Amino acid sequence: MKIDELIRQKSYEKIEHVLRRHPITFIPKIILFLVLLCIPAILYLLLTNMYPLIFDGPVIYPLAVMFTSVYLLSVYLFFFAQFIEFYLDVWIITNDRIIDVEQLGLFSRSVSEVDLFRIQDVTSDVQGVVATFFNYGKVAIKTASVNVNIIAHDVSAPNKIREALIRLAHEDRKYHYNESINK
Repeated sequence: MKIDELIRQKSYEKIEHVLRRHPITFIPKIILFLVLLCIPAILYLLLTNMYPLIFDGPVIYPLAVMFTSVYLLSVYLFFFAQFIEFYLDVWIITNDRIIDVEQLGLFSRSVSEVDLFRIQDVTSDVQGVVATFFNYGKVAIKTASVNVNIIAHDVSAPNKIREALIRLAHEDRKYHYNESINK
């Protein structure tokens, strides 16, 4: 996914940061996927050890193959949907605004943006041993608007991002307030 195709940059706008979820946060889903993939093989081994002739029938074997196929396809679809949500969630910080692109499922995407000079508060939050060790966490951006508050989940170096956002918002406020005074 190219960032240039996702947003229309203004002539003076420059991309400062592109934030994505930290890769370590997807590992539990990979482990769950691998465990779910092993279940049919384990069931097959258990059933053939307990009832050696269970899959010899003309009806049971095709049904077992069909249910196993449906199960595995469902597991693959679940994993694919989780990966799409993980990979396509992106937060783009420019020198003028923040664009929040959230993938809400396979066929649903929400895009919102906030001008930097409208930011009132930026909070970073790192919770847990793993998050502290790998330096990832949540960055919450609050504005005066009730409708738009952006939360970037599981991003790398949340404290540096918070500091950069505060600096960019301060610079943008200077630009916008000086422009309104000069008019």
